[in-house]
Amino acid sequence: MAGGAWISYTIRMSMDCLHECRQPPLPIPVQAADASVGRPHYKYARYGYHTHMNVSSKPERTRLSAEDWELAALHLIAEQGVGALAVEALARQLGVTKGSFYWHFRTREALLNAALERWEQYGEREIISQIEQIADPRKRLPELFRRVAHELQPHRVYASLLKALDHPQVVPVMARVSQRRMEFLTTAYREAGLPPPQALNRARLTYAAYVGFLQLNFTLGLPRINHEEFEAYVEHMIATLIPA
Repeated sequence: MAGGAWISYTIRMSMDCLHECRQPPLPIPVQAADASVGRPHYKYARYGYHTHMNVSSKPERTRLSAEDWELAALHLIAEQGVGALAVEALARQLGVTKGSFYWHFRTREALLNAALERWEQYGEREIISQIEQIADPRKRLPELFRRVAHELQPHRVYASLLKALDHPQVVPVMARVSQRRMEFLTTAYREAGLPPPQALNRARLTYAAYVGFLQLNFTLGLPRINHEEFEAYVEHMIATLIPA
């Protein structure tokens, strides 16, 4: 994920961790019947990862895709951390046997790698690449802040990964994501009119603000703020960090 996405993440993290009006990112049932099974689907509509997931009891091993397992893994990581990721726990959550898992992955480690890659690519594909298409460089950063402010699940995943920086599979992913985000932010600030040294420092400040906000909310548990307070915070971040 990019440096820019990173910033807005700060914001969105606040929104979802602190808002009293928001519920945790649990699967939202969508009453769209599966023609082949006749049971409702579940849509992970608030994850930031767009997909439908069939969690009907004991489906055939080909009914759940690798993507379904990866999304379920990201959900578990977001809620309970990397250490909680286990094949049996996911199988129970999805209502399938472990045999369904091994149809797509050889090991838990293979699933973790695939899930982290999906999380990483989401930020690159859905956030950075779209922000880069905005022609006016002075409009990119405000749009980035506001866009990422309304992401949810990627923030929770990232916050959990911050607690697992000693994990050998997490470290390289976080290093790539951090480097890409810093590069994106530095370029965005430079194109917005800041000289290169100032652009780099502003990118560092933005990046540090995001990480610090996640740490404060997940480690120290700041009091929740309501929707209006959060929106005011987002606008304050834009006014403070983006050059006029």
